[in-house]
Amino acid sequence: MITKINTGNTSKKRIFFLSIPIFFSNLAVPFIGIIDTGLMGNLGETKYLVATSIGSTIMAMVIWSFGFLRMGTVGIIAQLFAKSDYREIIRTIIRNFFLAITISIFIIILTPIIIGLTSNFFKISFDTLELTKIYITVRAFSAPAELILYVIVGFYLGIQKTNISSLIIITMSILNMIISSFCVLTLDLNVFGVALGTLIANYVTMIIFLYFTYRFIFKKFQIIPTLNKLIISSKFIKLLTINYDIFLRSLFLTFSFLWFTYLGSKIGEDFLAINTILLQFVILASFLLDAFAFSTEGIIGFAIGRKNKKSFLSAVKNSVELSFFSALILSVLYLLFFKSIINILTDVDVLRFISYKHAIWVILIPPLASFCYQLDGIFIGAAQTKDMRNGMIISVFIYVIVSIYLIKFFDNHGLWLSLLIFMSLRALTLRYFFSNILRKF
Repeated sequence: MITKINTGNTSKKRIFFLSIPIFFSNLAVPFIGIIDTGLMGNLGETKYLVATSIGSTIMAMVIWSFGFLRMGTVGIIAQLFAKSDYREIIRTIIRNFFLAITISIFIIILTPIIIGLTSNFFKISFDTLELTKIYITVRAFSAPAELILYVIVGFYLGIQKTNISSLIIITMSILNMIISSFCVLTLDLNVFGVALGTLIANYVTMIIFLYFTYRFIFKKFQIIPTLNKLIISSKFIKLLTINYDIFLRSLFLTFSFLWFTYLGSKIGEDFLAINTILLQFVILASFLLDAFAFSTEGIIGFAIGRKNKKSFLSAVKNSVELSFFSALILSVLYLLFFKSIINILTDVDVLRFISYKHAIWVILIPPLASFCYQLDGIFIGAAQTKDMRNGMIISVFIYVIVSIYLIKFFDNHGLWLSLLIFMSLRALTLRYFFSNILRKF
């Protein structure tokens, strides 16, 4: 059987070392967006950057809405792992594989509708719209690979094999950056090339790690994955309930960024373009700080599975502190190197000038947002998905109302202030629901 590690250790040192491989893998993910932004931002026309921004935001909303295939997998598997129920771990993985494939088929079929809604939602030029359609069409076909990878990553996070989950993300990210750069710089495929790079990278990574995971399960669990006892109504109901809550939560979260992009487009294409650039700083911070959230998910699930309240509270305290102080360091780095990074991402002078005036927001957001990122990880590990859903709905509802008023008075600065408020609301609502997790002990 599998050799167990000291999964009950919740010290800062253990959380930090578990987070290191995730840190580097998560660093690779936003670099995809940064490189895509740089590739499009240096083509001399804003339409390429705007099209990629809208297209990637739309597909992020569609695909990230099914993030429960990772998040739901982590919580369930972590608790099963604490009970040494390896056969049910395998069944959980296979059930989510089937769910991922089914969802992907619907995404591909509904692509024309997604494009139609995008056309009606954004006020952009004809040329930009055509480029956006190309991006969405290509990316839709990457959905099967992306969603299956969600499940695989969730499995390794659940058993606290963060080095393997990180290797998956790093592999996909490096392939994506290389292929996208080749398609744009060598083949001159602009927006199509960026989307194609993502598609190819995801499928290659999926094939590699499906085989690797099969071998891993056989070797470590000494079990051959089968379809035996796969369809059990009570198990499916539990899985669908958890996934449904996370689906709604993810849908509202991705809508919040779609809303942000939409309001930016209402101000003007230049502001939409610079918001795309500035969001790369926010996304980079979120992925880096999520390293602590991801590593904590498995520890939290294990502590709850063992009914160890002391370990649980220790993991919460230590992970929140690590995340916050790391965010402060990141903000200082942003303060020092903001202009230099902006100058690399775009060669359009007007975009550089506007970006400089918005530096304060990308500096303020990481420390404040660190709390909601870490609480997300704690609630995922606890499989406390209903509270995550309710907290997100409340936060998004207030955020939309606040953003409408702030943008009237402060234009694009009002939009960024509303995003800052949204991050704070996410943390406050989860803190309110935190006592519900303690009832599990």
